[in-house]
Amino acid sequence: MNKSISRTIAEFALNLKFEQLPKEVVNEVKRYLYDSIGCAYGGYHTKDVNMLKEIYDNIGGKEEATLIGFGAKMPAVNATLVNSLMIRALDFNDIYWKEDPSHPSDIIPAALAVGEITGASMKEVITAIVLAYEFEQRLCLFAKPGIRERKWHHATLTQFVSPIVAGYLLGLTVDQMVNAIGISGSHSHTIGCPTAGKLTMMKNTVDPMATQAGVFAALMAQKGFSGTEKVFEGKEGFMDCFGGWDFKDEKIKPVKMEGREGISEWSWDVDALIGGLGESYKILECSMKAFPTEALTHTHISATLKVVTGHKISYDQIEEVQITTIARACDILFDPHKYRPESRETADHSLPYCIAAALVDHKITTQSFSDEKMNDPRIWEVIDRIKGIASQEFEAMFPAKQPSKVVVKTKDGKEYSEYLEFPKGDPREPMTEEDLDNKFTGLADGLLSSERQKEIKKMIFNCENMTVNQFMNNLIV
Repeated sequence: MNKSISRTIAEFALNLKFEQLPKEVVNEVKRYLYDSIGCAYGGYHTKDVNMLKEIYDNIGGKEEATLIGFGAKMPAVNATLVNSLMIRALDFNDIYWKEDPSHPSDIIPAALAVGEITGASMKEVITAIVLAYEFEQRLCLFAKPGIRERKWHHATLTQFVSPIVAGYLLGLTVDQMVNAIGISGSHSHTIGCPTAGKLTMMKNTVDPMATQAGVFAALMAQKGFSGTEKVFEGKEGFMDCFGGWDFKDEKIKPVKMEGREGISEWSWDVDALIGGLGESYKILECSMKAFPTEALTHTHISATLKVVTGHKISYDQIEEVQITTIARACDILFDPHKYRPESRETADHSLPYCIAAALVDHKITTQSFSDEKMNDPRIWEVIDRIKGIASQEFEAMFPAKQPSKVVVKTKDGKEYSEYLEFPKGDPREPMTEEDLDNKFTGLADGLLSSERQKEIKKMIFNCENMTVNQFMNNLIV
């Protein structure tokens, strides 16, 4: 390569200006801001968020950046983690899934926190958010197959993106940005166990931690700290360590390896990461969540709800439910721990639990994962009647489509089925403004009056005329 991957990224990022962004891209940033702030209000009361806040309150430090809703100020690096976890805590924020999955909005707090310490305008923050989505989503296309197939977590991707977002707002030079990517990319790799088996609070926290690490890396680079330039393509760099790359000649060298789903050819798509930068914007391809659950559950939940609500089937009429899905969904969502989840984190990644809740209540909301609901005997009466079927045909359709076939068999011998190829919130069936309003209200009720909710929505969709400090002050409960 004539130029390192990190340098190519740094040059594009630092040259991007708000004025270059198409109107539909700016509007989409506002939609994701609205969605993400709503998710943060939903995460305001969660145990994990308040644990971190208490730790940082006790540590103290310079009051640099604002916590969404709370209004408390703390060092920008710390505020990044708390705000990111607030957005992520209910697993209700955005989703992009190609070779790898990711939640680009986890990185939005890096832009907000660094924007506060630099006195940035919201135009600059919007541009930084575009960069977050651009490179996070491109990284989801980079590894063939994805790093998740190689038993690593997608927070491993975020470590490379968060320093770009922070570095942009810090006004780093190209060399400093390259260093920031090299610093963060050298140490924040995340193994796959946070989303395997019995899940814990770390499921939602590893990506916010990678976001926090990127902010710290950018601050280090600003001071002159150096980092590995060829953190992607160099000797023992990301690509060399993960296999399928010849670092000496810097070219693809596919290798057959065994991953989560069996033996496949591992390689890389460099063009997917850095080709055609600025020709279009990846944020337009991202999805929103209609349910506060793991992304691969959504089409199945939608199909199940269509069956049971359309035919007025109550849970106690059901003999069996068959869910046909892609192989990787069976691996994630039907492992033995998922039939007896003991925490919200496991339950919202358990397709049997999600389907059971849908069968019982004919809806899925944040309350579907409350302690009260997880002790509902009706859930446990029906959950073992739910069976997962892995389909190679469906596997071949993914990720272009997320197919689901749901068959509900009732005790009187009747059978009802539904087939869907993508969920609500997908760019092919986007969330409407009314959908977003309903989601925001469901998350903010009890915390904000309806009048305050309307004020915040109006503020978000006109935020390009504000500073980030004004923006954050308007989010305080």
